[in-house]
Amino acid sequence: MTIRILPAVGDADAARALSGLLGQLPGVEPAPPVGDSTRLLDSLAALAAASLEDLPEVVLVHERIGPAPALELIREIALRFPAVGVVLMTGDAGPALYSAAMDSGARGVAGLPLSYDELAARVQAAAQWAGGVRRHLGGGGDALATGPGGKLVAVAGAKGGVGTTVTAVQLALAAQAAGRRVALVDMDLQSGDIASYLDVQFRRSIADLAQINDITPRVLQEAVFTHQTGLGLLLAPGEGERGEEVTDRAARQVVSALRSRFEVVIVDCGTQMTSAGAATVEVADLALLVTTPDVVAVRAAKRMVRLWDRLQIRKAEDTIGVVNRHTRSAEIQPQLIERATGTRMARTVVPAGYKELQPAVDSGRMQDLDAKSAVKQALWGLAGELGLVEAPGAAEGRGGGGRGGAGAGGGGRAHRGGPPGPADRTLTGMRRRRAIGAGGDAPGADPATGAGAGTGTGPDSLREVPSTPSGRFLRKRGGDRGQVAVEFLGVLPLALVVLAVIWQFVLLGYTYSLAGNSADKAARAGAAVGGDAATCQAAALDDLPSAWQESAQITCGQGADGVWKATVKVHVPVLFPGAADFPWPVTGTAGAADEQAEGV
Repeated sequence: MTIRILPAVGDADAARALSGLLGQLPGVEPAPPVGDSTRLLDSLAALAAASLEDLPEVVLVHERIGPAPALELIREIALRFPAVGVVLMTGDAGPALYSAAMDSGARGVAGLPLSYDELAARVQAAAQWAGGVRRHLGGGGDALATGPGGKLVAVAGAKGGVGTTVTAVQLALAAQAAGRRVALVDMDLQSGDIASYLDVQFRRSIADLAQINDITPRVLQEAVFTHQTGLGLLLAPGEGERGEEVTDRAARQVVSALRSRFEVVIVDCGTQMTSAGAATVEVADLALLVTTPDVVAVRAAKRMVRLWDRLQIRKAEDTIGVVNRHTRSAEIQPQLIERATGTRMARTVVPAGYKELQPAVDSGRMQDLDAKSAVKQALWGLAGELGLVEAPGAAEGRGGGGRGGAGAGGGGRAHRGGPPGPADRTLTGMRRRRAIGAGGDAPGADPATGAGAGTGTGPDSLREVPSTPSGRFLRKRGGDRGQVAVEFLGVLPLALVVLAVIWQFVLLGYTYSLAGNSADKAARAGAAVGGDAATCQAAALDDLPSAWQESAQITCGQGADGVWKATVKVHVPVLFPGAADFPWPVTGTAGAADEQAEGV
């Protein structure tokens, strides 16, 4: 029997030493080491999405793997992939750590520096245990291979007041209405308002979990408030200063524990990027950045994206921008925001709806927002676009619900549409083709979302979503474009009529100006030569454009007071000079003193 081994070692020197030692073990097939906990989970999820048999028998976890603590990582592997034997490699192989590792689900502990005999014994024991579990599971183990592991969605705001909390709450309500188990976390540690939006008073908060090294299901249950809608709420501390207790390590541990018990975990990260919020954004399957279509908010969104990039939290192209309070008349449209920030903008935009939101916000009954509300429909449509809302039966087509699986919307970070990362390269020697074929890199997959051809979910599936409690709020793709076209065709005739009337008034004014100028030049020319009518008429015609000369009527003569007078009558063209004229003329009259009569 060949034992397939997947090492997880963050240190390059330790990885080389381990690879050399594994190469000496008989009957083993080691994969290239992965460098962090995220890539390890992504690789296992991609393999599990294909088949239970594609998973490695043994996973070796180094004590300094990062970013998740080693024991926390082992616990998540044991929950999500129970048919994999995990061995912890540590420099402290004392009784206390050994007991903690066993409690987390490890099948053995190997002391550092590694020795050939000890490593061989631990690997063999873990492989035998994994083989026994797989024989027990038999053909029905595929459904258990992925285990619980919910999709983590981080919602952050470009600045205060852009609607981050409303977005997070409505996304959670949409997923809950679709029948999924949802946890909503308030990671805005100093000024979180989820409790106010849902009218909740609860003494427990995320700060109570910050100092707990081993978050058991019972401890988590005591800290999570079950809302009347069914949402599991983990609230921000009532005392803002307690937010400092929630470190990045605590945040990773909390969200990992929540993902092991909920299908969807939505985290409101607020607008101030703390270490806990940064850790959440880093490990999230989807990161949303909410902004409004104004210059100040867009500049703040650009600063946030650059901050994430400098801290190596998340790249701009891996961030999804959401435009709130959108109007078609706004000068700043989603395409401009996408170019300015470098993010991928969600197709769904959220319209402005102050009046419809205000009663629900003031009463703390956000769950009672009217189903006809344009804001609610847009946000529930966004939930469908992100893969948080599924049509009935779509779960059969979904691979792993966790990280890196072929879940709806391409939830895994290993399948975001970019080039293959280290997680993909670890599939060497583990029947990678079947595993990758079930993930976002499969033929026919959408390169933008990572949703495989067989997932049955993702943005394109919104065209066929039936009328479910949540699906009725999903907007079909292209609906806005069709509405704009219909409105344009309806307004076009009226716009043409208005333009024609304005142009006709322009021609009328221009004709009055021509008649007056022509009469003035004619009178001056006639007076200069002592009252010659022919010269007067010629001067009048010379000042008129050809389109007005055909209809011109010119009268020149000397008045009783010795003033030479000229009268010019021209007709106003209808829309286009030279085509047709109105029957009534425009008259211009001017006079000039007879210069020869005065002896000038």
